[in-house]
Amino acid sequence: MAAAGVTAAAGLAGTGLLASPAAAATPSAAPAPVAPEPFRNDALKAALRRAEARRRRLDTGRPSANGWEMQKAVDAHGDIVTRDVPGTGLSVEVRSGEAEALLVHVVRRFHYEVDALDRDEPGALVGWVPPASVRDSRRPESNQASGTAVVIRPGSYPVGARGAFTAGQLLVLRDILADTEGVVRWGGDDRRPYEGLFYLDVEPGDARLARVAATVRAWAETPSAGAGVVPDVTAPARRRKAARFA
Repeated sequence: MAAAGVTAAAGLAGTGLLASPAAAATPSAAPAPVAPEPFRNDALKAALRRAEARRRRLDTGRPSANGWEMQKAVDAHGDIVTRDVPGTGLSVEVRSGEAEALLVHVVRRFHYEVDALDRDEPGALVGWVPPASVRDSRRPESNQASGTAVVIRPGSYPVGARGAFTAGQLLVLRDILADTEGVVRWGGDDRRPYEGLFYLDVEPGDARLARVAATVRAWAETPSAGAGVVPDVTAPARRRKAARFA
């Protein structure tokens, strides 16, 4: 019997079931930690260098009259781009995004409802101008250099002159401005009039800009809405809205 007990104990020891508590609790040796390689962000650094070089090449550090920064070039990977004005055959250089949506809407309604613009007419529509051409950044026309203004027929509606539009045309212009809820201002309402000028009358980051631009974009994507659908500008509701933003 004793021999059998010794044999059984030896078998259990071989399986490790009779190992000491200390030995049983000792974990197997873990591999030594490997230090992570430093994150290589060369591509990110290169992108940041390119962005900084672009900023220096394009930005002026000077705001136009409405607070938007003037830029030195167009279609140069900056904020100022050339955009077609649907339905007119014309294109215009404007600031991309909300400014583009609103100013193109204004030009389209002018073309359809006030006086058609001829694509072959020299200077029918002027957007961005070089900042070097701006004599006084306090003037509303300086907003062209920041891509936030357009001028329709500058030769026909010169600075300082009033009375270029009939009463019926003025009624439509007021309705167009009401579309933008005061975000776009007409130069004809300025103390020093410029009746061909339309410009953003809000600073960057103004909440109204994104909201009204979204509305205008939705109209453009909706049948029977937006520019090209001639509304009844004499309707009482439209007249009341226009009066709020006159």
